[in-house]
Amino acid sequence: MRMSAPGSEPRRWSRARAAGFTLIEVMLVMAIIAIGTALVSLALRDGTQSRLDEEGERLSALLESARTEARASGITVRWVLADANTSDGSHFKFVGLPAGAELPTRWLGEGISAEIVGARWLLLGPEPVLPAQRLVLHLDDRRLVLASDGLAPFSPALAGDNATP
Repeated sequence: MRMSAPGSEPRRWSRARAAGFTLIEVMLVMAIIAIGTALVSLALRDGTQSRLDEEGERLSALLESARTEARASGITVRWVLADANTSDGSHFKFVGLPAGAELPTRWLGEGISAEIVGARWLLLGPEPVLPAQRLVLHLDDRRLVLASDGLAPFSPALAGDNATP
């Protein structure tokens, strides 16, 4: 004899009849994709280029700081590459800055070298409009061109502007 109304008995779901994925399965796949993406992005990072970019940004800030000091003080300031056999270990110098305005004179890392294109030094002031100037930073086989049109701060040159050393 039946004790329940027709259709009120619990249905038995079979694995074959269930469609789709469980939440755990979807989360597991997403975690695997996220880990793989993170590993690929870390593998694509070029350490040498990153160091060179960091030096370029730092040097751009230093040059702009010296340029601002030159304008404010009304003095001529030049950025000069140091000789290889300097006794103080400096890599470059800011010539003409007042005594209280000391700026760093060394690269952050080893192996960085620089070349000023078409001149012996970079002129940083006191005139508000300067000639266009360029310098090239080298690290291993990489290079970064920093340029200024005389009005704007030094910044990395566009890829098409890298034709000179």
